[in-house]
Amino acid sequence: MKIDSPNATLAVADFYHSWLTGLVLSLITHKGSEIAAKFIFKLFRYQHHKNFLPGLEKLSLTGLPDAVAAAQYHYFSNQLGGVKVEYLKVSDKKAWIRYPPPRWIWAGTAICAIPSIVNEQMMRGWHAHNGVSLENPNLGFVCTKTTVGGQPGLEGYYLEYDKVLAEDERLRFSSDESCPYIDPQALPVLDQDSWPEIRRSKAYRNYAMEYIRNALPIFIELLGEKEALRLGELCALQIGMQCYDDVATGAGLKGDDEESFMQLLEFFFSGSGDQWSRDKTSICVKKPIRISQNVDMCLAVKRLLNAPLQGLLAAHNRFLKLKFDSDNTFSVVKR
Repeated sequence: MKIDSPNATLAVADFYHSWLTGLVLSLITHKGSEIAAKFIFKLFRYQHHKNFLPGLEKLSLTGLPDAVAAAQYHYFSNQLGGVKVEYLKVSDKKAWIRYPPPRWIWAGTAICAIPSIVNEQMMRGWHAHNGVSLENPNLGFVCTKTTVGGQPGLEGYYLEYDKVLAEDERLRFSSDESCPYIDPQALPVLDQDSWPEIRRSKAYRNYAMEYIRNALPIFIELLGEKEALRLGELCALQIGMQCYDDVATGAGLKGDDEESFMQLLEFFFSGSGDQWSRDKTSICVKKPIRISQNVDMCLAVKRLLNAPLQGLLAAHNRFLKLKFDSDNTFSVVKR
């Protein structure tokens, strides 16, 4: 069975979004800023290589000047991902991109715990590499403000210089500059026929899910399997418990028994875009589960992907236990 529910789709998007932020905070707290910065750089560079050029095609931006295309890509793709974002073209060689608060990736109070070195690696991993991918060695990014630094948003502009840039020149900081006023009414908009509400909500969910899908192997690579499981499962359990109320409310749960949690799993898997079937005591999800698509499903990744569901159940009823079978069957039993 598969149910298209915008409420379920958005609930799942927020869930995986919270998990991504939690992974970064876990690294900062338990391993330090330098390894968290490496994690962010590797994740955003991977996302860049995977999505930037195909995204330009999908968003019909390939015919634009490089600086404008790069800025518009961030504007439209982040907007589809639920990120608050603005854009302003100055010329064919200069275009601003601005992310007003609240910052998507550093949700809620997490913004207070993000060191500048971690925030900067997001731009080094992606923004600074757009010129390389476009085969334009003159294109760089200039960051003028950051929310983690206390300024009213992350902002900067793509600039095509009159020279070839060295690697360390592709990202530059210029805090004395500020983005001009951007009229909200003048911002470009997505074609509503091509991007109806249900497609946009799915794009938001897919945006968050893909970050987690790509983040977990990097998390394991940086920490090693044993430590990644220790820290990753702790983070995932915490996120599941913290997000339970929002998911349960969206699912319309009334009780805390086994049946009501099965209803929550139906809601969650439907929101993930999975197909499933169930009997009285279990739910079987058609392979592959969407969150695991295109991921090397080693034992560590499987355990990390299941841990948030255990967190949901811990908040639902701490006297119940979630069982997982190799055929993607989930069942709830008493401890």
